[in-house]
Amino acid sequence: MNAQQPASGRSGPGRSDRARAPRGDLSVPGTVAPGLPPAGSFAELDLPAGLTEALAAHGVREPFPIQAAALPSALAGRDILGRARTGSGKTLAFGLALLARTEGRRAEPKRPLALVLVPTRELAQQVSEALAPYAQALGLRSVTVVGGLSISRQAAALHAGAEVVVATPGRLADLVTRRSCHLDRVRIVVLDEADQMCDLGFLPQVSEILDQVPSGGQRMLFSATLDRNVDHLVGNYLSDPVLASLDPPRGSVTTMEHHVLNVHPADKYATATEIAARDGRVLMFLDTKHAVDQFTRHLRGSGVSAGALHSGKSQPQRTHTLARFKDGGITVLVATDVAARGIHVEDLDLVVNVDPPTDGKDYLHRSGRTARAGESGSVVTLVTPGQRRDVNRIMSDAGIRPTVTQVHSGEDALTRITGAKRPPVQDRAKSGTTAFRGLGTRSGRPPKESRKAAEARMMAEARKAAQVRRTR
Repeated sequence: MNAQQPASGRSGPGRSDRARAPRGDLSVPGTVAPGLPPAGSFAELDLPAGLTEALAAHGVREPFPIQAAALPSALAGRDILGRARTGSGKTLAFGLALLARTEGRRAEPKRPLALVLVPTRELAQQVSEALAPYAQALGLRSVTVVGGLSISRQAAALHAGAEVVVATPGRLADLVTRRSCHLDRVRIVVLDEADQMCDLGFLPQVSEILDQVPSGGQRMLFSATLDRNVDHLVGNYLSDPVLASLDPPRGSVTTMEHHVLNVHPADKYATATEIAARDGRVLMFLDTKHAVDQFTRHLRGSGVSAGALHSGKSQPQRTHTLARFKDGGITVLVATDVAARGIHVEDLDLVVNVDPPTDGKDYLHRSGRTARAGESGSVVTLVTPGQRRDVNRIMSDAGIRPTVTQVHSGEDALTRITGAKRPPVQDRAKSGTTAFRGLGTRSGRPPKESRKAAEARMMAEARKAAQVRRTR
């Protein structure tokens, strides 16, 4: 665990001597000095009584390492640059400080006092839910501002007054443009999963929002990875930040197992289906919305309770699907990267990359859905021969040394690693669905069949069917 701050050698945000970091790593000021010592307990932090009581009521007895590292300096009003993997407790690391420093103040209509920016709707809702009991304990009002839901209702909630706003950049920018929200009273800003906001193209909107917040306030930037994509934000908007870092820039969690399963292309989705049919929940990643929908339909036709999560779904649909996955209504969540970023599900012990991620950062974010808060978990990546070189590069970039196994559907090795078993429905007549041929191929067309060949085959089948009818 490391908590340290740069030397106070700059007069304002955006002006410091910064050491060049290797590509993909965060460059921080060359000279650093220690921040406040980590806290050994919540009692040492002199939190408001309402927060202490709420923590006890929710069974939170001791601070997680990122909380112990960041909270002393955050409560003192220092800017924080926090690096900790998802599931490490970083929401309370910034949330308790934000709430404690906002206690006793009352927001005017449309003018919040504290702002939390996150990259996705799901993460916004989870942060809001995590902070809600603690905000209520202090009598603070909070509003969640995300796309996909009624902007009029969100504008009305802001007009009624809210001390804390949790928002995605796009929807907040819309409300600011409509003059339904003014940022001239914001004293505290948190950027959660900042690198993901940059990766998703939100940097211009985030910068525009921060430019409207009065200078001199507190800024806290937290993320599972801090790399040079967020260098602009750090250099221009954080002033002498305390560096609170639990994880090295790259590497795996000790409670997490990483497996690469080499599979034959024709057997890939049969393998994935057997994994999905296991006892217990599983989160499965695929590349595209179409692939997610098609694989989800296949799983349901195979008797596996599955739900799809991607940006093409409405926000109520996404919220409902995620809620069903959390409460056990469905056992398999099939998702794209964007939709699943930041989601938190208790006791999720298996993540499967049906399609490998594009880089090491995405691998770490996907894998961060399991082994949260000290729990154990496994990450499995299905790899065909043509993907092996790329996956080797991804694992190297992520600092991961996985266990590599050649597997086939129905084998004991697959069951031993993932708990895979035969799906409840295997007979086409029972399922009432066409046999699943893999993603990206039209139903009924054999793999690698050209369009002309398919048309010729269908014409031949039509002629044969006509002959049968004539003979009846």
